[in-house]
Amino acid sequence: MEQAQCPFIGVLHGDITSLEDAPKNFDESARAGTLEIYPAYQEGLDGIAPGQTIVVLFWLHRSSRDILKVYPRGDRSKGLRGVFATRSPVRPNPIAISELKVLRVHGNLIEVSGLDMLDGTPILDIKKKITR
Repeated sequence: MEQAQCPFIGVLHGDITSLEDAPKNFDESARAGTLEIYPAYQEGLDGIAPGQTIVVLFWLHRSSRDILKVYPRGDRSKGLRGVFATRSPVRPNPIAISELKVLRVHGNLIEVSGLDMLDGTPILDIKKKITR
């Protein structure tokens, strides 16, 4: 089977530098930071505005890729579960998803709140949040 190639479109800048300091999920975080989108992809930001919520896909570059069972949220009382039944960052393809509130857009920079990712985490994609 052919391997997928997925270029990074940017990188996250924030104050979370260790796994221990990272919130467990975006909906538990008020941390702010900046999404730096590489100039080649800047036109794709047209239409993103303060007040919106965007869905950002990240590549968890520091996560293990060879573990298939984890304790959900590190809670051993819940027993081991397969990574596909959890939101664990440890997985074969360490893709993470966060819903982030847009605070400001300036050129190729998007200031956001709700961060749960480490500084320097590569960005795979940005999508509009679906509202129903």
